[in-house]
Amino acid sequence: MENIAVQPEQDFLYEQVADDIATMIEAGSFRFGDRIPSVRELSRKRGVSITTVMQAYRSLEDKGLIEARPQSGYYVRLRKPPGLPAPDPVPGSTLNPAEISVEKLAIQIFRENLIPGMVHFGAATPDPDLLPTSRLNRILATLSRKPDYRHSLCGIIDGCEELRVQVAQRSFQYGCRLAPEDILITSGCIEAVSLGLRATCKPGDTVAIESPTYFNLLQMLEAQGLRALEIPTHPETGVSLDALRFAIEHQSVRACLFVTNFNNPLGSLIPDERKEEMVAFLAAHDVPLIEDDINGELYFSGERSNVAKAYDKKGLVLLCSSYSKDISPSYRVGWIAPGRYKDEIERLKLVSNIAPSLLPQLAIAEFLAGGGYDHHLRRIRKAYAQKTACMADSILRHFPPGTCVSSPQGGFVLWVQMAESVDALEMYSRALKLGITLVPGHVFSTSNQYRNYIRLNTAQWSDKTAWAVQRLGVLAAQLENKRQV
Repeated sequence: MENIAVQPEQDFLYEQVADDIATMIEAGSFRFGDRIPSVRELSRKRGVSITTVMQAYRSLEDKGLIEARPQSGYYVRLRKPPGLPAPDPVPGSTLNPAEISVEKLAIQIFRENLIPGMVHFGAATPDPDLLPTSRLNRILATLSRKPDYRHSLCGIIDGCEELRVQVAQRSFQYGCRLAPEDILITSGCIEAVSLGLRATCKPGDTVAIESPTYFNLLQMLEAQGLRALEIPTHPETGVSLDALRFAIEHQSVRACLFVTNFNNPLGSLIPDERKEEMVAFLAAHDVPLIEDDINGELYFSGERSNVAKAYDKKGLVLLCSSYSKDISPSYRVGWIAPGRYKDEIERLKLVSNIAPSLLPQLAIAEFLAGGGYDHHLRRIRKAYAQKTACMADSILRHFPPGTCVSSPQGGFVLWVQMAESVDALEMYSRALKLGITLVPGHVFSTSNQYRNYIRLNTAQWSDKTAWAVQRLGVLAAQLENKRQV
């Protein structure tokens, strides 16, 4: 008689337990970052052995649905969405600088952020509930009551020493060894980048930028009479070094302007070894790099990535950042470490605004020195990672099939590619009528090549705004069908 292998009942039990948990994850009952029941708890509730639950959890781990965290338990794991397509290998002959014309749409996007009652997926502003506003207010109130002769002065060009010391101390965490005298405090990162461009370029010069890139940087180039040379950028690993090499060797590129850690809108991160390679190549051609690191502290996991400045041996990297994304956008406190261009930056700052406001500098310096910054960062990194994952998952659930979403490793924006038949500008106009803001891809390039893309601000994601993603998905489907009729 033929022997028939019978699967033990326990095998059926662990598969059933695993299927039940997987179904709840798929339905959104458990979301990314949520803790699922402990092994003992589930064993007790389901009336099965601990071994059965352990087998179920191992199965879910193998499928990439959950992950074990030492001394904490099991959590729903971030599932990587279908990524954006990599840029085509670029024949260098297509790399040509362009005159910039960013429409008034960019200004309108900022104005919309002030309209009450809207779902603000447009301007990339942080979640106000995650900012240390109360603590900063207390610090500011205390500082304003303390006698300080500097309160009656217009300020120091380089910025207050207390803040420059804090910036210098933290620079060690991202590969630099800056001294306080290497740093100038600015009115936000935008002023830092603007000063860097003015110090390294003159009207008519060509600046290499990422493509896509933050639209306000394009406006800045336009305002200074500079030409933009778009370098193809991989959605995960950043600017193409091959395309950059070709551009430098065949074009008259005066400077580069890159967001090396978590580009806006892609969220791409240039690996540290490629940063080092890029800096060495630019140094060999004596081309300065203006590095915007405004999102560098907002990584989701692992360790803080280095900045390109960490590999700068000739003073050609002008490192720019600010505290607008993580501490307070309204304080407008940024900084620049300009290397060999410091004297020129000081001169330009003197004839523009002399110095930034003192009290916001002192408040942020005390917040940093008090030890609360790292705890605050850990909290918001976790929150933004979860918000970003949840919004990406919702987009893939509610947008038409074939929609692609970026997989950022930090920051709080998503770059969404829809069908070629969808006009993002029309989607933007229709979304406004529904009470939803977004940014159409048109403004992230000098050539309107991202007409079927949108950028969404994940910082504004919550259970209260989830409906807006569903409505945008319906709108995307209507626009897609409209063009196909």
